[in-house]
Amino acid sequence: MTVSFGTDASVSPGSLGALVTDPEFWAGDPYPTLARLRREAPVCRSAVPGLWVVSRYRDVVAVSRDPATFCSSRGVLPMDMERDLPEVPGALLYVDPPEHGRYRRLVNPLFSTARVRRLEGTSRARARALLAAITPGETVDVVSALAVPYPLQVIADLLGIPADEWPRYAVWTDHMVAAASGVTPDTARVLAEMSDFFLALVAARRDGGGDDLVSTLAQARLDGAPLGDGELMMFFGQLLVAGNETTRNLISGGLVALAEHPDEWSRLAADPGVVPRAVEELLRWTSPVISFMRTATRPALVGGVEVGAGDRLLLLYPSANRDEAVFGPDAERLDVGRHPNPHVAFGYGEHVCLGAALARLEARVFLEELLGRFRLLEPAGKPERRASEVIAGIRRAPLRFVA
Repeated sequence: MTVSFGTDASVSPGSLGALVTDPEFWAGDPYPTLARLRREAPVCRSAVPGLWVVSRYRDVVAVSRDPATFCSSRGVLPMDMERDLPEVPGALLYVDPPEHGRYRRLVNPLFSTARVRRLEGTSRARARALLAAITPGETVDVVSALAVPYPLQVIADLLGIPADEWPRYAVWTDHMVAAASGVTPDTARVLAEMSDFFLALVAARRDGGGDDLVSTLAQARLDGAPLGDGELMMFFGQLLVAGNETTRNLISGGLVALAEHPDEWSRLAADPGVVPRAVEELLRWTSPVISFMRTATRPALVGGVEVGAGDRLLLLYPSANRDEAVFGPDAERLDVGRHPNPHVAFGYGEHVCLGAALARLEARVFLEELLGRFRLLEPAGKPERRASEVIAGIRRAPLRFVA
């Protein structure tokens, strides 16, 4: 997929909406096409019948803040349109209020800002150890060396599982992401292994007094009853993926962005106090989650377009995060000091990312340690981006670190 195809004036604006459900579109540079969508067809039909594409910030936010009109329980991925969705208790992404709030309250305390701060010491030690293994001047694939192990080790600390087994957890999360596009026999086998692992831990910790996440869920009660195996596995699966994927793609995409924008790296090096704002800007710039879907429960107007009851709407977070109406004429520029920065990289409304505070802490700590150790990042090859319409990501990113 080339950029010129998406920006070719001979391609009608309505046809542009057909591109965004093609995973290969997201493996290239989608932003010229997204800019044209916002200008010419901010709410338009996709190639999938009954699916609208929503690309403008104000419309993404309006849909996200109204779960009564635009629900999640009828599917959040385009593939959900083609399958019967079973009612799976504990599936936070697929639950609407008020049930969503009941499940979320079980784990909210574990992701509070105060609780997450307690992980700063171990997170810093893990970042420091991974960066210490980098040899200055050598080409390093930052995905495999840094972006994959770091968040998996941190989420393992939170869950209360052995952090040194992170390669095993990486296999699980990769298969869970792949399952969003279809379950293969191999994926089913891997997910069954993950289920056996966590349910054995739950059985061992039912009567314990631990305060890790596994122990908390093992001892949790909903309406007076313990969580069932299905509910538990929905929690563990979602938390493992969310706790890993957002930060993994934030770090890999953020390092590539800073290597490609040396002036912004220099700003950070000159003033490390800018790091918290840089984290927000890298979240906006990378937009780790590409899209989620909502279903209209009744006729509604979205961006001046009439959608019918049962119509689906695909919310494009990367496009909303480059919207000039919100981020100004320099929305397409990386600015590590950008403020204010009301990005929607973590979603918006009821389904805003549960692990947002954790992702922010991990990214801040990682950048602080990186700036303290290296003088410069340099590209050492072209990044290989993941072809997915759901999760933005980089499979491989060769960089050089200058001491």
